[in-house]
Amino acid sequence: MAGFDLAIDVGKWPPQFIRDGASNGCLSARHKAHQIKGRRALQLQDHGADHQYIAGDWILWPRETDNESMSTELLPLFPLSLVLLPAMPLPLHIFEERYKEMMGDVVPAGAEFGVVLAKGGGIVNIGCTARVERVLHRYPDGRLDLVAVGQRRFQIASLDEEKSYLRAEVEFFNDEDVSEVPSDLRDKAIAAYRQLAEIENPGDASEPEFDLVRISFQLAQLISDLDRRQTVLSLRSEVERLEYLVRIVPEYLARQERIAFAKRVAPLNGNPKIAL
Repeated sequence: MAGFDLAIDVGKWPPQFIRDGASNGCLSARHKAHQIKGRRALQLQDHGADHQYIAGDWILWPRETDNESMSTELLPLFPLSLVLLPAMPLPLHIFEERYKEMMGDVVPAGAEFGVVLAKGGGIVNIGCTARVERVLHRYPDGRLDLVAVGQRRFQIASLDEEKSYLRAEVEFFNDEDVSEVPSDLRDKAIAAYRQLAEIENPGDASEPEFDLVRISFQLAQLISDLDRRQTVLSLRSEVERLEYLVRIVPEYLARQERIAFAKRVAPLNGNPKIAL
């Protein structure tokens, strides 16, 4: 099973939020208990506006309906060094006791849990829920290999630490601007998608799944920059998301090409002087 290449320098993250890679390619996570007293006012990072994909016919794609509401139950939170997007597959290796407990609560019920970006010693206050679509393997000691899929976007209102894992009161949200995407912008976004797909999977002539999920979220899955992906998650307009992505893709592609070049020449001279 393939995992995600998120291009994260783990050494730059605080130790309580380090993301480890499991041997089977799934993502795994380890972090210390949050120093947050139960049911308190939100003390999180706001994330300003500028602040891969596993194929499978069995994946159930989310519909953005009935999203705008305050949750009546606490949402389990899974802080990770990644930004989950609606319809984005998420392979996980569950090994910590608190997350074994979480999955024991959500998997039998088919319930959602919230994935939030761990950043700067805390968590960002806008995330995306996930639902486990397939448990790939159960180990004798309770560990799990599974694949979840992104569902609904949410904003955290308050945190709760009464269980071993973090939970939150959240408000789900949809787009506020539902204007139709202009055809020229749509064409530019599709072109950007093809360029990014070619870098991630050379020779793959894949196209966005227009009827399944919004183009912006599919396009953003191909961008490994976490801050930019978080911006896409936070924006509440498909037009704004696509305009933002079309604007940043050329610079992002140029940077990825410089990185690829540096990797190619590094074995030759050991110290390529390339500005990244």
